[in-house]
Amino acid sequence: MSSTGKGSSGATPHGTPEETVRKIAELARLDLAAEEEASLARQFATILDHFKVLASLDVSGVEAGPDPTAGRGISREDLPRPGLPVSEVLRNAPAHTAEFFVVPKTVGGEEGVK
Repeated sequence: MSSTGKGSSGATPHGTPEETVRKIAELARLDLAAEEEASLARQFATILDHFKVLASLDVSGVEAGPDPTAGRGISREDLPRPGLPVSEVLRNAPAHTAEFFVVPKTVGGEEGVK
């Protein structure tokens, strides 16, 4: 998409940008106004246009870069080790009982665990 705001109407593999935005909003349980959908669809189309440019580049002569994870202990043994004592874990908690963190309810109210 150009800086003038006009670009490809760009159907995605999953439909138009508008359909894609609606589907993502549905999955995220977001209630978007029509103006928000339209704005996000334009932004999404712009992002996809950038990827199309990247996909069209000939990189056949470009050597792959180094693997950033090579030699970083990825294959170390997974050995159990003792955890922190409960008092240490709870030390900086803003609210806690003798054994647990106290947090606001996520469903049905704002009160903390009693």
